[in-house]
Amino acid sequence: MLAALLNGIVLALGLILPLGAQNVFVFNQGVSQLKFRNALPVIITASLCDTFLILFAVLGVSLIVLTIPILKTIIFSVGLIFLIYMGWSIWKSDSANLSKKESAMPMKKQIMFALSVSLLNPHAIIDTVGVIGTNSLSYSGPEKIAFTVACIIVSWIWFFSLAIVGRIIGNIDSDGKFLRIINKVSAVIIWAVAVYITIQLVQSF
Repeated sequence: MLAALLNGIVLALGLILPLGAQNVFVFNQGVSQLKFRNALPVIITASLCDTFLILFAVLGVSLIVLTIPILKTIIFSVGLIFLIYMGWSIWKSDSANLSKKESAMPMKKQIMFALSVSLLNPHAIIDTVGVIGTNSLSYSGPEKIAFTVACIIVSWIWFFSLAIVGRIIGNIDSDGKFLRIINKVSAVIIWAVAVYITIQLVQSF
């Protein structure tokens, strides 16, 4: 049981630590929101999406979805469009004055973008299926439950921590100079993921 728990923690950390569109977006919202509670929609949405992906991977649902070529192409294509739009929105966002409510992304937009970078990110889906899904096959019964719960808990703690660090930086960066840099870097990383998806789409044909 303990081995399964520790394995789940290590694997989840290994998957979630690399700088990707999902992490960048959660951190970005932690920085840009006027109050921490305003970033809760993106934190909860990203955490729930990861929870679903982990459960689907362990249950084998994700693997079945990815074996259907047309469905896989649709997910990649929709994800590509969302990422390009999200990158552009973050790139052109006005962070010159953090005291303005307009500088922070509204709740509905947070949720929409969080859903797109979480559920429509082929890289994240494939990693979850390939690593967590595959490793879960080594366990059964209580051990598999412990492994799955460990992965999910790590995900929730990580996104909350990421947003908290972002909020601390946002409080320090009162003039918004650092946030403008973060926005540009965030947009570039998100577009890089979009390029990766494009390559995957081309190779699939």
